[in-house]
Amino acid sequence: MKIKILLVAVNAKYIHSNPAVYSLRTYAGEELQKHIELAEYTINQYMQDVLADIYRRKPDVIGFSCYIWNWSMIRELLCEIPKLLPDTDIWLGGPEVSYDGEAVLREFPHVRGIMVGEGEETFRELVGWYVDGQTTAVDNIAGLYLPGGYSNVREPLDLSRVPFLYNELDTFANRVIYYESSRGCPYRCSYCLSSIDKKVRLRDIEIVKKELQFFLDRNVAQVKFIDRTFNCNHKHALEIWNYIYEHDNGVTNFHFEVEGDILNEEEIALLNKMRPGLVQLEIGVQSTNPVTLKEINRFTDFENLKTIVEKINSGKNIHQHLDLIAGLPYEDYSSFQNSFNDVYALRPNQLQLGFLKVLKGSLMHEKAKEYGIFYTEKPPYEVLYSKWLSYEDVLRLKKIEEMVEIYYNSNQFTHTLSVLEKSFPHPFAMFERLADYYEEKGYFINSPARAYRYEVLLEFACSVDGKKEALYKELLTFDMYLRENLKSRPSFAGATKPEKERIRDFYRKEEENPCYLKGYEGYNAKQTSKMTHMEPFVYSVWLEDGEEILKAVSEEKCSQHREGISEKENNSDMVQKSETKLVLFDYRKRNPLNAEAAFYVIQDEK
Repeated sequence: MKIKILLVAVNAKYIHSNPAVYSLRTYAGEELQKHIELAEYTINQYMQDVLADIYRRKPDVIGFSCYIWNWSMIRELLCEIPKLLPDTDIWLGGPEVSYDGEAVLREFPHVRGIMVGEGEETFRELVGWYVDGQTTAVDNIAGLYLPGGYSNVREPLDLSRVPFLYNELDTFANRVIYYESSRGCPYRCSYCLSSIDKKVRLRDIEIVKKELQFFLDRNVAQVKFIDRTFNCNHKHALEIWNYIYEHDNGVTNFHFEVEGDILNEEEIALLNKMRPGLVQLEIGVQSTNPVTLKEINRFTDFENLKTIVEKINSGKNIHQHLDLIAGLPYEDYSSFQNSFNDVYALRPNQLQLGFLKVLKGSLMHEKAKEYGIFYTEKPPYEVLYSKWLSYEDVLRLKKIEEMVEIYYNSNQFTHTLSVLEKSFPHPFAMFERLADYYEEKGYFINSPARAYRYEVLLEFACSVDGKKEALYKELLTFDMYLRENLKSRPSFAGATKPEKERIRDFYRKEEENPCYLKGYEGYNAKQTSKMTHMEPFVYSVWLEDGEEILKAVSEEKCSQHREGISEKENNSDMVQKSETKLVLFDYRKRNPLNAEAAFYVIQDEK
C-alpha cells in the first residue's frame, strides 16, 4: 500500500509561500517524492475549513511547519485531527517547536515527534523509514525529539546539496519568491534565533548564478533573499550583486537583508550603478542607544552606518528599509524617541517600528526575568512591558507606529510631511502629536478611508499652524496627484478655472509638437489630457526638502508683496491673484522606488 505524507504550511498571507516544505519535499528525492503532498493555507482561513481539507486528503502522516505566526492555528488543528484521523502520525518541525520539544510533546501526547532545526536530511530519512515499513527504531534517525528524549544531533547540511525549489513557477504565480544563498549568521543578537546557527554556510556561487538566471529569464517580479545577513561574506555578496547588475532584465527586483555598517566602498559603488528598483536593502538598526546595542550583542557603529546609508541614498536608485525594535533592554521611551529621530533623519524609504518578540531558544528568552520583560503568553510573544518601558508607553508607541505606517511608509505624503515636521522640535514629536489627534477624533476606531486621510492630515496641519493652510492644501494636492490620476478633484484642491485655457493650450501644442509627452504619439490633446494631469501651483511644493519649500515660500510671498498683493489677499485668493506655475504629471512614467509619477514644472509654455 502506498503511504501518503502530507506537509502542511500555514502562511501569514496568500502572497507568501513556505520555502521550508518545498525544500523538504525536493531534498527527499524523486523516488520518495511520490509519497509526499504539499498543502498550503493561510492564517486568515477558518480553522474548520483547513481541518476539513486535511481530512479529505486522508494522509497517513502529517508534518506541520511551525512558526510564531501560525502556531495558534496549528495548536487548534492538533486538538482536532486525532479525533478525525486517529491512525495518522503527526510530526512537527520549525523554530516554534525546535527549542521546547519536551513541553510541546507533553501538551500534545498524540504527536509522534519533532524534527529539530534543519530538516532536509532528517525528513528524507523519516520518509524512507515509513516507505520501508518502519523496520528499524525511529530513534536511529538523527535530528528528532521523541517522547523519550532527543535522538542524535544532526550535522549542518552542505547547502549546495539542496536542490533548486523552483523548476516550475506556476505554483508561485502572484506570490513572493524566496531564495536562499546562505544559512547561519556570524552575529549573536540576543533577540534572534539565527544567532544559534553560528556557522555560516554558503551555496556554491556558480549554482547561485544559474538559479538567479532562471528567475531573470522568466521576468519574475521579485526575488526575496532569506539569508539572515546577506553581506557577511563580502566576496559572495559582491559576486551576486555583480551578476544581477550585469544580467539585469529591467523587471526583476531583488531584496536583501544586510548589515549596513559593514558595506564597503566597492559594494556601495556597485549598488549606486544599479537600475532604480533592481535592488532593495533591509537594514536592522534596532536601536541607536550604545548601551542597548552592547547588551543585545550588536556592535553597530551608527555613525558609520549613517554615512553608508547616506551614500546609498545619494544614488536615488536603491530602496532602503530600516528597522527599529521597541522594548529592548535599557531603552526607555525617551531613548526610543532618540533612536527614532536618528533613523528618521536618514530618510529611508520605509521605517519599520517593530516590537520585541521574546522567542523561545533566544538569549532574550533566557534573560527575560532579569530584564523584567513581560510578554504575551501566546505567539508572537510580543513585549508588554519591561523595566524601562511601561505598558502605557508600549500602547503609545503602537499608535505612533500606525501613524508612521499610514503617513510615512505609504510614501503618499512625502512633501507635506517634510514641511509639517518643521513645526515640531523633532519628527517623533510630530507623529506623537498626530497619534494624539487621531485619538481625540476617534480615528483609531473609525479609521479614515485612504482618500480621506489627506483631509485628516490637512485638518491636523491647520490645527498646528493655520497660517500655512494655503500651502498645506497645495502640498497635499501635489502629493495626491503624484500618486494617482484622480477622476474627481479633492475638495481642498480648489478649482482650476483661471488656468483652464492655459492647460488646453498646452495640450494642443504638445499634440502638434511634443516636448514633454513623448511616447503619446497617436493620441489627440483631449485623450492625452485624460491620461496625464496638469495642475496649477503658486508655491514651489515640488522641492524635495521641507526647508527648501519654506524658503521658496518666503521668497514667493516677498515677490507677491512687491507686486502689491496684501497678506490677507495672499492667504485668501492666492491662485487667482498671483502668478502660477503649471505642473504636468505623467503616469506612464513612475519612480520604481515609490511609484510616484514623473512630473514636469512648466514655467513658460511659450
